Amino acid sequence: MSEGSLPHRILVTHAQPEALAPMTRLILSRLGYAILTPEEFAPLAQTLERGRPDLRIVDERSLLEVPEDDPAVPLVVLTGRHGVTGADPRVVGAVRRPAGLHELYRLLQQVLEDKPRSTPRIPTHLAARCRRQGKDWTGAVLSLSENGCLLRSPEPLALGSRLGLSFELPLSGRLELDGEVAYQLVPDAGVIFHATAPSHRAAIARFVTQTLVAPTPSPS
Repeated sequence: MSEGSLPHRILVTHAQPEALAPMTRLILSRLGYAILTPEEFAPLAQTLERGRPDLRIVDERSLLEVPEDDPAVPLVVLTGRHGVTGADPRVVGAVRRPAGLHELYRLLQQVLEDKPRSTPRIPTHLAARCRRQGKDWTGAVLSLSENGCLLRSPEPLALGSRLGLSFELPLSGRLELDGEVAYQLVPDAGVIFHATAPSHRAAIARFVTQTLVAPTPSPS
């Protein structure tokens, strides 16, 4: 792994593989969080002269075995239903074993990112029908999460404006959503979904997860 191919964050896990839910490690790697064992991290640290990861994921039963980093590396503890105490100042959070994608992702975002997200987002290119004030037009969804999307629209959209949005997902069919333009990423508009039906949220979450675990096409 070269420095140019490094993920956004490097995490070291001090836990058995079964302490993470199936596919969690793979999906987080696609989201920029490489989860390595201490044995995998050691040669990388030497090659890149990087002596510490961004965060350590630790089974509570192995907490005493975790090395003391200088400066201290934050720890996320995998635990039972009763959580953890604040006895170790390195501990910044805890997730119940086996740690699932969404719970761990939210915690990593809060601890490591300046502008945390609550749900994973993926790039897309989905044709979308837009509706506002009796007018219909075609746009494109450029990225998608359970909470919202980035919309490319030939029609100008003012910040704070509401619109109806529909697009089709494989295996789920057409979804009808209501949204509000919350920000601009010029020339596109960031839309936050409102009052989304649970079935629609589940369909989007399923699509995001399936996209993240899909094999990466090899270069031709």
